[in-house]
Amino acid sequence: MASQAVESHRAGAEIVKGDDKICKKKSVEVLEGLGLPTGLLPLDDIEEFGYNRDAGFIWLVQKKKKKEHTFKKVKQTVSYAGEVTAFVEPGKLKKIVGVKTKELFLWLSVVEVYVEKESPGKVTFKTGAAGLSETFDAAAFALGE
Repeated sequence: MASQAVESHRAGAEIVKGDDKICKKKSVEVLEGLGLPTGLLPLDDIEEFGYNRDAGFIWLVQKKKKKEHTFKKVKQTVSYAGEVTAFVEPGKLKKIVGVKTKELFLWLSVVEVYVEKESPGKVTFKTGAAGLSETFDAAAFALGE
């Protein structure tokens, strides 16, 4: 359930509901517009996508409770909750809620994903656990990978 602070960022947002293909297309367009790999959110059955440009806030709601996806090129398994939210700015998703990555036997919350201007071919994932981060080749997160 979204907090009051998050709910306030939904007001005035562009919202697409119902059609998975249109919701998916909008999420890919937003990632591309931010300069992020378009396959970062490989969700299916998206029933709602929202983007508040003024607040820099996005959310996706899936029909399923969660989805696990393995990015094969980097052998990383990621779990996406039924609802994923994030604040966005060029090259960055921050204050992410609903995304976890599996490290050994632990699931760690991903709180930030970014691409630095100096290294546009690399994408860095930062977890909430002691600020641990890991950088990968951005091509591993291209749409369809």
